[in-house]
Amino acid sequence: MRVLIMDDDAQIRALLRQVVEISGHEVLEAENGKTGMALQRQWRASLVITDIIMLEQEGLETIGVLRREFPGTKIIAVSGGGRVGPEAYLPVAQDLGADRIFTKPFKVDEILQAIQELAATDAPRTDLAVTG
Repeated sequence: MRVLIMDDDAQIRALLRQVVEISGHEVLEAENGKTGMALQRQWRASLVITDIIMLEQEGLETIGVLRREFPGTKIIAVSGGGRVGPEAYLPVAQDLGADRIFTKPFKVDEILQAIQELAATDAPRTDLAVTG
């Protein structure tokens, strides 16, 4: 599965990249939503992990664009919340279409589990009967 990570914090991107690659998935990174969406239009990731508070197109706007342009893409939103706390942004991210939400600092095993669950729902179905 292709995974696109959008976060303005290089350390968070590196951590998430490591987790995703250990899971056996391909990864691309972007430091903001604007760059991330340009990559998504070219690369077509199945899963996007996006921070909420970023310069040059923040995460809430990015989630909205993803849902319009790539409705089947899975989305994980993460946020430390900036000055107001993540509880102000993450419910909105979920309302806009994020499949999973996590506060920073997040637990790596929880992110990994979410990636595995979302990857499983992205896998082609093998239980479909062929009728003639």
